[in-house]
Amino acid sequence: MRTLRLPRLSSLRAFDHPGYFAVWVGALVSTIGTWMETVAMGVYVTEATGRAEWTGGIVALTFLPAVVLSPVGGALADRFDRRTYVALGTLVQLVLAAVLTLLAFTNRLSVPVVGVISFFHGCASTLINPAFAAMLAELVPPRDLHSAMSLNSAQFNLGRIIGPALAALVLSMGGTSWALLVNTLSFVAVLVALAQVKALARRTAEARQGLWKQIAHGFSVARGDPEISLMLWGTFLVAGLVAPFIGLVPVFAIRVFGQGAAATSLLVTCQGAGAVTAALLVGTLVDRWGQRRLLGIVATSIGVVSTLYWLSPTLQMAAVVIFVLGANYMMLMSGMHAYCQSRVPRELQARMSSLYSMVLGGAYAAGVWGLGALADRLGIRFVTVSASVLFIALVLTLRLLRPRRFDTAEA
Repeated sequence: MRTLRLPRLSSLRAFDHPGYFAVWVGALVSTIGTWMETVAMGVYVTEATGRAEWTGGIVALTFLPAVVLSPVGGALADRFDRRTYVALGTLVQLVLAAVLTLLAFTNRLSVPVVGVISFFHGCASTLINPAFAAMLAELVPPRDLHSAMSLNSAQFNLGRIIGPALAALVLSMGGTSWALLVNTLSFVAVLVALAQVKALARRTAEARQGLWKQIAHGFSVARGDPEISLMLWGTFLVAGLVAPFIGLVPVFAIRVFGQGAAATSLLVTCQGAGAVTAALLVGTLVDRWGQRRLLGIVATSIGVVSTLYWLSPTLQMAAVVIFVLGANYMMLMSGMHAYCQSRVPRELQARMSSLYSMVLGGAYAAGVWGLGALADRLGIRFVTVSASVLFIALVLTLRLLRPRRFDTAEA
């Protein structure tokens, strides 16, 4: 018996499944805490060092482990009960957050320490993210997969709305340490939600295959499917040239507009609001235009919107444009992720998600650090606008060379 009755927007169909809804709520609470920590640490590092290179470098350390560990995480997720696997990873994240909080309360926090803990947190996240994505796919039927992926992105971005707003309040009232404490406690919500989900089937046949053979098989499947390869290349370009706008928000707010935590929170919140709005509409847009055509439209427009964001003359205009940018980014990235998973059987979905995470994390880490380092030398606007224009040129070139790849070949 279905206990949830929500408006029949196709984008919300995944909420019809109670297990998915419970995990979604728990993840939202944790994401709110994570964004509180992200804003607090971004402001702390930017103000402590005064260099975009350091701000981008700390963000990069969180995503860098994805380059090596994502395939391992995907293979492990296809060997064990995914619910238990995610719960253990969440406990590790809780411990790391608690260490960071303790250091802040005892006045022992420093930029190098933040970097080390960010790296280990990135390792933990990288190992459990494929299992989490594949677990969500198992909690809904195949027809609701795109809804599940879009709503998962929506909760991440809803946390991006609430978290920065709470961070600005907590930072003004209690300081960095209290924002970190809230993040530590937020991981408990994930554990409570996982306790309400039934254990998922273990893949004993896959486990007998061997870990490295599983990893190699995942790479082989992705390489042999031109549609998956296209999505992974698209992810690489977006993550390296456009996505750094996320990690460089504190630099933009402080260096260009001369403001701190309040402006950072405003921009991050507006991006999240745009993403949540897009999540509510993307199902209807997919039903109308088709998944591949929608991805082609958004891939073409996101570079233009990114350019307009970096050229914004005022904070108010930047807030408006980043709302649109957040919507574009959410539709593009969640769509490519869902498309990759939809082309493989369930026993391969965690490994396919891990390849997506590997490309996203590696390209984003390189992009946010590289653009940050160049921004210190050439200026934040010049570097980021140049990256956005390069992305536009690459997409237009691909559209001219292979126009049918953008509008056909639906899964």
